[in-house]
Amino acid sequence: MTIWVDGALRESADATVSVYDHGLTVGDGVFETLKVQGGRPFALTRHLNRLARSARGLGLPDPDLDEVARACAAVIEANPMPAARLRVTYTGGRSPFGSERGDGPATLVAAVSPVTLGPPPTAVVTVPWTRNERGALAGLKTTSYGENVVALARAREQGATEALFANTQGRLCEGTGSNVFVVLGGRLLTPPLGSGCLAGITRELVLEWSGAEEADLPLGALAEAEEVFLTSSTRDIQAVQRVDGRDLPAAPGPVTAKAQRIFAERSAEDVNP
Repeated sequence: MTIWVDGALRESADATVSVYDHGLTVGDGVFETLKVQGGRPFALTRHLNRLARSARGLGLPDPDLDEVARACAAVIEANPMPAARLRVTYTGGRSPFGSERGDGPATLVAAVSPVTLGPPPTAVVTVPWTRNERGALAGLKTTSYGENVVALARAREQGATEALFANTQGRLCEGTGSNVFVVLGGRLLTPPLGSGCLAGITRELVLEWSGAEEADLPLGALAEAEEVFLTSSTRDIQAVQRVDGRDLPAAPGPVTAKAQRIFAERSAEDVNP
């Protein structure tokens, strides 16, 4: 595997970052995950723009988006595969141990790995921990993923593949690596960004393409939903067949199936919508 690290392609054994890198020591970094099919990254411009927004929100210097795009193209070309997950990581770079940043350049890494697209319907669980919708990192795609690791491990223990969070107000928020949509009374709804959820790229496109609406929802809406699905860059739209042990009548249900069909058609028409 060939990986881009700080301006050059390197073989995986030589693709290293410093043990003093602030992304490693304190999670001071941001990242993007993109779907790649047939050598083409999906929604690249939207992902690059979100990377820049997350960096600004964390107080990192603006990434050179032209360099990031070159890094993405280089690793895709160097590692041909039918479908891939492209991960771009941008951190505070070499810094002293502790929270204070150093004055050196940021670190940029881009790498790909094979992925199976179109995952089958899945099970999710809710977890007792909350997202802080008023926290400094709310809505930013940062590398500080410790809470997600713990929550996803809980989901796996319960036979599920994703964990869903409420926020501090008890409102439905998001998953560890996904946004969540529910169907209530035939309406397709998803929590607003004010809930503290990430502004997912797939979420954004589903809102634009499928007639979904943002709605402030209690966590209990999951117990009443006729359909539930998850969205993310490598899931696209993944139907949920069980929530906290409650089986849903159909997965995908009719609203989910329509959203999947529209998303597949529109994304095939334009790889960079």
